[in-house]
Amino acid sequence: MHPRIEDYALIGDEQTAALVGRDGSVDWLCLPRFDSAACFARLLGDEENGHWRIAPKDARGLCTRRRYRPNTLVLDTEWDTEEGSVRVTDLMPQRDLAPDLVRIVEGLSGRVTVCSSLRLRFDYGSIVPWMRRSDGHHVAIAGPDSAWLRTEPAVRTWGEDLCTHSEFTVEEGERVAFVLTWHPSHEPRPPLVDPYEALDASVEDWQIWADRCRYDGPYKEEVVRSLITLKALTYKPTGGIVAAPTTSLPEELGGVRNWDYRYCWLRDSTLTLNVGLSAGYWEEAEAWRNWLLRAVAGDPADLQIMYGLAGERRLPEFEVPWLCGFAGSAPVRIGNQAVQQLQLDVYGEVMDSLALAREAGLSTRPHMWAIQAALVEWLRSHWRQPDEGLWEVRGGRRHFVHSKVMVWVAADRAVSALEKNPKLEGDLDGWRELRDEVHREVCEKGYDAERNTFTQYYGSRGLDAALLLIPRVGFLPPDDPRVTGTIEAIRAELSHDGFLHRYSTDTATVDGLQGSEGTFLACSFWLAEALHMAGRTQEARELFERLVGLANDVGLLAEEYDPVAGRQLGNFPQAFSHIGLVNTALALFGGDTAG
Repeated sequence: MHPRIEDYALIGDEQTAALVGRDGSVDWLCLPRFDSAACFARLLGDEENGHWRIAPKDARGLCTRRRYRPNTLVLDTEWDTEEGSVRVTDLMPQRDLAPDLVRIVEGLSGRVTVCSSLRLRFDYGSIVPWMRRSDGHHVAIAGPDSAWLRTEPAVRTWGEDLCTHSEFTVEEGERVAFVLTWHPSHEPRPPLVDPYEALDASVEDWQIWADRCRYDGPYKEEVVRSLITLKALTYKPTGGIVAAPTTSLPEELGGVRNWDYRYCWLRDSTLTLNVGLSAGYWEEAEAWRNWLLRAVAGDPADLQIMYGLAGERRLPEFEVPWLCGFAGSAPVRIGNQAVQQLQLDVYGEVMDSLALAREAGLSTRPHMWAIQAALVEWLRSHWRQPDEGLWEVRGGRRHFVHSKVMVWVAADRAVSALEKNPKLEGDLDGWRELRDEVHREVCEKGYDAERNTFTQYYGSRGLDAALLLIPRVGFLPPDDPRVTGTIEAIRAELSHDGFLHRYSTDTATVDGLQGSEGTFLACSFWLAEALHMAGRTQEARELFERLVGLANDVGLLAEEYDPVAGRQLGNFPQAFSHIGLVNTALALFGGDTAG
């Protein structure tokens, strides 16, 4: 049986991440960055595409239990067998020169025989490396990639069927460590890490970081786990945050909605900043703000919806035919063609983010206002264009209502900045006129008076869960009848078992794709927040509790959820879902937030 998406846990070093299954197998790891080619790609293929399993010799299935060590990204996986009990601890320590994957086996009781099977396959599972021994290590080399495996001298290790095997026994209190280190093949081997020191340092570092969290209300454990997950999805050298560490995990099993999410989306910017600032992580918020400024610098006409980890602009999309896809969900895609789309909403999201940063007191940058003024001026001439919208549809451009609302946000934040700070230069009257004109048009063309709801795009009868953000961004007050009517319409038409779809996928008219998808977790969190803003806090809290309950056994959420099959869907873990969890907790229980 193929694993479920929620069978995986995350470990990482803030530059890349690995997914570890409940069977003790590392099935996904890209080295040296989130967006590098995978050396373990079983997640999207089979065992021949690379994985590393450590488990008791007779263990054929899943572990007995697993958990993260409190407030860390250090994972403990345990098995109870007839021989005794054993624990495998997985982590990726903060790197110095090279990424390390550390796996420590510890005997808990009895005497247990343990097996390790390491099947390295570079370039997304397509290249079998040449293996050799050097200084007591096993060294894999293929093209630009090299990886070193080392373990205790007493552990018997051998090669068979293009796989590196180990077998050993551990008694109570005994530990055996494995370290896999990657580096460019043309460079010398990097310094070796002590696995046990790395474990102690990682636990301490994560717990010190988690203790900085200011939130002290209900569901604190879930909030902290989400914050740790977001930290793990941060590319530390630049401050960028990837949407997910995976590509092509399907939004429908067997379907074609399989996308590469290992990049940084501008759409996440305001919500991400709010999480960092509200939870007390100013350093991370400022790093994200600085990434944002570097990424969007340049001609406003060239603004993209997403960028690479360091702000790279070219993210060409192609398919990988040798991988069959998760549970047979093909194609597997690398890169993301949506980078070429026009999405007018990102201008509003950038303006809203920088306004939030300024109001929160983050340090200013000399060019920040100049960039903002240029963005608004470009919008003044181009806002009437149709676009592909927030959801990156591939069925043609339309006048999406959410996009126009975010154009209003851009103008509104620019006007507000000038009104609050006379030293800033800009066309105050012109931008006020732009703001008012956009507002009038949206209320006239994007609102269905007969049904008392805003619609997905001008002239449409379809709905869009992104319309729930209208009160959040201040376009209309939460008690406006048009807002409450939109909430009710979305609940009636996009809800499945209380959770929301982004929009209707009954036909391929809007997004150009056949098939369906699961309910979208971020949208469901938006619904909880919208209900709260509308004064229906009890309903909001009940929905929030149900959403939190969808997390897997180690607190992680994918992009979507299938209420029929009762399983998670989409790339995993998903930053947007965890951002939604934290922001909604802050909104619902803000009175319980410390300092």
